[in-house]
Amino acid sequence: MTSAELAKPSRKQRVRTLWISDVHLGTRDCQAEHLSQFLKGYHADKIYLVGDIIDGWKLRGGMYWPQAHTNVIRRLLTMSKRGTEVIYVTGNHDEFLRRYSKLILGNIQLVDEAVHVTADGRHLLVIHGDQFDVITRYHRWLAFLGDSAYEITLTLNRWLNHWRARYGYGYWSLSAYLKHKVKTAVSFISDFEEAIAHECVKRELHGVVCGHIHHAEIRKVGGVDYLNCGDWVESCTALIEHWDGSIELYRLADAQAREEELKAIKIAEPA
Repeated sequence: MTSAELAKPSRKQRVRTLWISDVHLGTRDCQAEHLSQFLKGYHADKIYLVGDIIDGWKLRGGMYWPQAHTNVIRRLLTMSKRGTEVIYVTGNHDEFLRRYSKLILGNIQLVDEAVHVTADGRHLLVIHGDQFDVITRYHRWLAFLGDSAYEITLTLNRWLNHWRARYGYGYWSLSAYLKHKVKTAVSFISDFEEAIAHECVKRELHGVVCGHIHHAEIRKVGGVDYLNCGDWVESCTALIEHWDGSIELYRLADAQAREEELKAIKIAEPA
């Protein structure tokens, strides 16, 4: 059984809402197979694609688009055809879509931001988050420079997980580990969280669901609910709203660990 198969829930689970962001289709580090398996495991009334789903920055430099990336698009279209409302929130890497904001194609909407009302009545701003990143907004050349350095880390991450998989170990994100350890990265994340939380307070909203910084999180920031869906490049994370309005943070690594525990228990049970 592959690690992608381990990420697949044992049966389709009916949930109210899914949020995914920062898939970066069109790049070599996109974890498209893992994402397809994740999506196959759920029936959702609504799914938010919270920006950077397609990486327009990379596609301008040359086409990389394997079948696995097409499969993600096909999976989302299938979900839409079967009744799931798909809301595509634009990000900075797919900013070329912002000119088509407010476009509606059947069950698919293209927007720059949205407000989601949870089952328990909370009003959450859904926005990619690049609007609150000073570097992306005012120093675009630095954003491209940082993107190049980040690619080096992702390449190391890809090779590391190739060898981990060969020796039977689950997925582990080098980039996420470094974010926790490097002081400047921690400071950047904190500044981003505070800026976006302040916007929620200004708008009198209960919280925000965002992406952009590739750092999944659920916590209180400045008195509001801060929920970041993470990414499908390094961490492989998503947010899931259940029918009571509670929101869960899904992590591929945790799902794989649970599968391994269940396999070990099954092997240990007497025949």
